[in-house]
Amino acid sequence: MRILVVEDEPGIARFIRQGLSEAGYAVDVASDGEEGLDYALAAPYDLLVLDILLPKMDGLRLLRELRERGVRTPVLLLTALDTVEDRVKGLDSGADDYLVKPFAFPELLARVRALLRRPPLQSNPVLRVGDLELDTVRREVRRAGRRIDLSPREFSLLEYLMRHPNQVLTRTQIAEHIWNFDFYAESNVVDVYIGYLRRKIDRGFDRPLIHTVRGVGYRLSAEEEDA
Repeated sequence: MRILVVEDEPGIARFIRQGLSEAGYAVDVASDGEEGLDYALAAPYDLLVLDILLPKMDGLRLLRELRERGVRTPVLLLTALDTVEDRVKGLDSGADDYLVKPFAFPELLARVRALLRRPPLQSNPVLRVGDLELDTVRREVRRAGRRIDLSPREFSLLEYLMRHPNQVLTRTQIAEHIWNFDFYAESNVVDVYIGYLRRKIDRGFDRPLIHTVRGVGYRLSAEEEDA
């Protein structure tokens, strides 16, 4: 899953980026509202973590601008403002959740996971394709009851594939959701990580779940491949 953090305090931005990256998310950081708007319109983010008190364009104005343009990406507001009026104003502007500074990172991470489980992604925390299960809360993967250990990036890639079962996903779509703007499109990192996943979730099982669609990308499916 790919997340945009819009935060002008460098220390807080680094803290959030490091924590979310260690949890397996692809993270981009913008330091003001105008830059945040440019980022949010340039890539298909799964979640925005947005400070309210931003230079150039404040967070609420940025949020209203995105909603007016039809961007429905879930938004978690961060702010030092803690009155009821402030919270109501943020939620009425189109935010999905609200977290007051200072905050504990485990709470931020829990709110991120909760927002990513909401429709249109998936409300059930456990994703299933065939005999493969991925628990988004416990961060556990099992196939036919056998636990499979994945790195944070492998987990994020598998989660994205499992949220789009039976769909052909291009390498570009995968890269845009799993890696940030530091990713270079000509890199073969997508193929490399698909290879890592195949060795862990398909090797030793009668039926593969990850299928290559030649010249296009990949599909995760429990259905038999066409002859």
